[in-house]
Amino acid sequence: MPLDHYYLLGRSGLRVSRLALGTMNFGTGGFHAAYGKTEEEARPIFRRYLEAGGNLIDTADFYTAGESETILGNLIAEADVRDRVVLTTKFTNSVAPGDPNAGGNGRKHMIRAVEASLRRLRTDYIDLFLLHSWDRITPVEEVMRTFDDLTRAGKIRYAGLSDVPSWYAARAQTYAEAHSLVPVVSLQLPYSLIDRTIELEHVAMGQSLGLGITAWSPLGGGFLTGKYRSADQGLAGEGRLSGAGSTGLSWTERDWRLLAAVESVAGKLGMTMAQVALNWVATQPGVASAIVGASNADQLDANLAALDVELPAELRAELDEASSVPPASVYRMFTPDYQNWLVSPGVKVGDKPAGYAPAVRNWAPERSA
Repeated sequence: MPLDHYYLLGRSGLRVSRLALGTMNFGTGGFHAAYGKTEEEARPIFRRYLEAGGNLIDTADFYTAGESETILGNLIAEADVRDRVVLTTKFTNSVAPGDPNAGGNGRKHMIRAVEASLRRLRTDYIDLFLLHSWDRITPVEEVMRTFDDLTRAGKIRYAGLSDVPSWYAARAQTYAEAHSLVPVVSLQLPYSLIDRTIELEHVAMGQSLGLGITAWSPLGGGFLTGKYRSADQGLAGEGRLSGAGSTGLSWTERDWRLLAAVESVAGKLGMTMAQVALNWVATQPGVASAIVGASNADQLDANLAALDVELPAELRAELDEASSVPPASVYRMFTPDYQNWLVSPGVKVGDKPAGYAPAVRNWAPERSA
């Protein structure tokens, strides 16, 4: 399944790669400076992604204090690929400390943000413009009407959401449908073998309402690569997550058992642990694309090879079992066992039979010589 196989993003006609290029490390400014790359260092990563057939590129105005967008704008112009790539950027974070309207999701900031991103990206339109994070106070109606206005003005082609509650995304999409506004087609969320929380609501909501999920942190912040190992006093390994105050310090016995399962599956398939973790995420229900970053072109090559192998059903089941977390609270009532008890024990009821909606693929099957 190479990167030159493209699929529709959500309920739209936009065709995107199964692996997206994350550019949070393009640039050396701001919050992400510790592991940032200069334009010269980013160029081979960007070029290699294009050479592999990838077309979905993700950034945000907040990344490296705007340098990520600036570098991307330069690299896209240099390679003359603006029409080929699906360029995604995001807004929400404050860009001017002290100004209450220089952040959040209000109309004033949305318009200010898109204009600033257009300048840095050296383009006159953004393919996919995402609300970066729920700010808890801006009316969803204001956000959706502004998305609609920006689309009609030709500033953006598609709208999406990132890091929002499932009820908020459902409210946004339903409001857009009820008032004939442009819909949201994408939902960007954290998702990995170590964090499957979005399966509780977001995945089914996205499938039902037409939002394709793009998964960020599919390697669990690097944990699933195997570079961190359990030691007598907690955490061992080199990387951003091994320092004081890191989330890694709260990893549990369940997480270490999961890591062992990933390593076992990788060994059986002759893959790296990172490739196994990426493959699992990118081929999960509801996921349109998994966002991968890289420190260099060689690391990107290894990540892009993740889809060269199809996970056998028995090994996927092994990963599913190792990464599963028993549902809590009301979610226990939505499990197959509980629902079977509700309907009638022994009676098998399903949505649609297998093959009811076969996949549509617009390419000829490969033929052996």
